[in-house]
Amino acid sequence: MAQENQVETTGLLGWIDQRFPLTKLYKEHLSEYYAPKNFNFWYFFGSLAMVVMGLQILSGIFLTMHYKPDATLAFFSVEYIMRDVPWGWLVRYLHSTGASAFFIVVYLHMFRGLLYGSYRKPRELIWILGCLLFLVLMAEAFMGYLLPWGQMSFWGAQVIVNMFSAIPFIGPELSVWIRGDFVVSDATLNRFFAFHVALIPLALVGLVAAHIIALHEVGSNNPDGIEIKANKGPDGIPVDGIPFHPYYSVHDILGVAVFLVIFSAVVFFGPEFGGYFLEYNNFIPANPLKTPAHIAPVWYFTPFYSILRAITDEFMFLWLIPYLAAFTVLVLLTSRSKAAKLAAVMVTVTLSTGFFVIDAKFWGVVAMFAAVLILFVLPWLDRSPAKSMRYRPHWHLKLLIVFAAVFLVLGYFGVQPVSPLGTLLSQIGTLFYFAFFMLMPWWSTMGSFRPVPDRLSFSAH
Repeated sequence: MAQENQVETTGLLGWIDQRFPLTKLYKEHLSEYYAPKNFNFWYFFGSLAMVVMGLQILSGIFLTMHYKPDATLAFFSVEYIMRDVPWGWLVRYLHSTGASAFFIVVYLHMFRGLLYGSYRKPRELIWILGCLLFLVLMAEAFMGYLLPWGQMSFWGAQVIVNMFSAIPFIGPELSVWIRGDFVVSDATLNRFFAFHVALIPLALVGLVAAHIIALHEVGSNNPDGIEIKANKGPDGIPVDGIPFHPYYSVHDILGVAVFLVIFSAVVFFGPEFGGYFLEYNNFIPANPLKTPAHIAPVWYFTPFYSILRAITDEFMFLWLIPYLAAFTVLVLLTSRSKAAKLAAVMVTVTLSTGFFVIDAKFWGVVAMFAAVLILFVLPWLDRSPAKSMRYRPHWHLKLLIVFAAVFLVLGYFGVQPVSPLGTLLSQIGTLFYFAFFMLMPWWSTMGSFRPVPDRLSFSAH
């Protein structure tokens, strides 16, 4: 061992280690970071998110070499990239398809967290950092969505920014401040370009680093929800752990390979993906004088956009007020905390009063943001004695699957034009979405739980 240490501290590596902890970082985060030995395919998506982010940064750098952030030139610079720049069409399709792939991977990564309780103690901070990453990623995607300066980019940005005008007192001024003008214009394009290529990517990289550091500090979760650090051998190494490198660094290559095959198939054979990844209206230059027949954000925003559209005056008075009242009664009857009871009453009274005073458009914006922000408090809503769905009652898993299905249905109706049936189903989906989280302190403790074993369940593959 002494000889091995001597080798590590000599030569170029030794010179670097004296000035920068390269070997120490390699050991702490790769060769001596012990991960549970029973990871399954759900654990591919964390590393895939990093792969896609690297792809987006790399392709984005090449796109900025030819893109013109000018309202009169932006659309035609994209056409120039597609038609005249060598392999420009590939770089552009890598970036546009990569945006959708990023959200697919992130949504699946978050679903795995719900499936195995990866947000539970001691990983609350990891989950919060992940939710912050999700918010910043949405901001990055929204800023980038405007840059092609097509019809859907222009009008989609107009609709989204106008939502802020519904905020009482400061809304109109806030909308003007975000746009930099009274309408979406060259000023909007320039500031969105600056945010998209500089500030937000820096925030993303920083949050990813913090997310990984926090993860490696407490250790990875696993499909059994067992803390492997609680069972160590005489050498201080978890008996159910294996070094991340080379085992999982090689293991993740399989996930990357499968992902790249699917990703390449979309890029080369269907980059528009039926109009979901690249809307057909976005192949038409932005025209402030001609509004498209149907305006909707890109697909990864549509579940939350559907929640926004579901909030109407009738929905608030006929559904939301009774919904909040029933929830408050449940808290009063079951909670032992006086603070929780007081908070429930105050929130219900405040919201119910606000429904009469402030327009439904504002409450739609509130509901849309609340649908994301409620994820931040998930670690304190789930009170199940078992982290993983493997040891919970079977209906817990079925409920989670129904929740995922409702989320997809909300996304579908967010893409479609407004219709009575679509609005009704979106309203039902909105109620279920929030009920899933608001009632979690109760339903997460119900049913017959199976005993959690002391060791991981593992079969070699």
